[in-house]
Amino acid sequence: MAVDRRPLVGITIGDPAGIGPEVVLKALAEEKMYTLSRPLVIGDARIMERALGLCHLDLPLKVISSPKEVEGRFGLVEVLDLQNADPDLCSPGQLSAACGRAAVEYVFKATDLALANEVDAIVTAPLNKEAMRAAGFAYDGHTEILAERTGTKDYAMMLVVGRFRVIHVSTHCSLREAIEKVKTPRVLSVIRLAEQAVRGLGVRRPRVAVSGLNPHAGEHGLFGDEEAREIAPAVEEAKAEGIEATGPYPPDTIYARAKRGEFDIVVAMYHDQGHIPIKLVGFHWGVNVTVGLSIIRASVDHGTAFDIAGKGIADARSIVETAKIAAKMARSRKKAGR
Repeated sequence: MAVDRRPLVGITIGDPAGIGPEVVLKALAEEKMYTLSRPLVIGDARIMERALGLCHLDLPLKVISSPKEVEGRFGLVEVLDLQNADPDLCSPGQLSAACGRAAVEYVFKATDLALANEVDAIVTAPLNKEAMRAAGFAYDGHTEILAERTGTKDYAMMLVVGRFRVIHVSTHCSLREAIEKVKTPRVLSVIRLAEQAVRGLGVRRPRVAVSGLNPHAGEHGLFGDEEAREIAPAVEEAKAEGIEATGPYPPDTIYARAKRGEFDIVVAMYHDQGHIPIKLVGFHWGVNVTVGLSIIRASVDHGTAFDIAGKGIADARSIVETAKIAAKMARSRKKAGR
């Protein structure tokens, strides 16, 4: 019998009251999801049954007890059922602690399966931060859960829309705190992670462009000195290590240049500096990759969208793109023997 070389990808459904279950099912109604991978849904079968009705989809669900049972056959939705989201307590569009708890438990399970090499990568549908906190989980999002669960200290968020990629020095913190985080060791660390991540996507010699922090990248110190004091030294050290890094460039021009193909990835200094251009270009199909983990994790780059949850109208393009990237990274890692 021929060996099935498609990566086994665990897909968490996110907050059961959000659009996660709907977009996961819509994605699994597309045959290309199965040509790329063997998908395994990690969630609650009752929530998935409800989502089938909401999306007017006629797909059979099969509850399995282990990833080893996954067939990966188009037309069959295979679910690892955690039985932790009572539909009566998880109404679409309604924030609840029950949903927040269930969503975090899906991520815990998926991460543990990846750490045990039972799945090759994980794809995550959106969480709701308020619901998580109501359930007693004080995480800022997926990234922090995954970092804690895997014992990772050095990580970063990368956003991807096609060949347009951005990675962040800081993410979920105040702008004042973000400025304080622009230090040479952290900037250098993110440059290294950027190069590593793009190699994992098949680029042999990544061109890493580094953004400035201040208007016009400080204009030679007129508008701030972080570029000369913290960012430029990190770029020079990365070059000395053999990384093709350049910058710091003015933040108002670097993203247009990257979109034109001059660079393979941009290192952004803070959350909105990187998120705004990515979401402007690909709001519905952006992908979020946590870089630096010992496992492969990619996520949709949108929220739970409680305002449209339960209507069956959510756009599934982002999760399809997310699965493509996760599968590609998994194949690359296997090829490299890691």
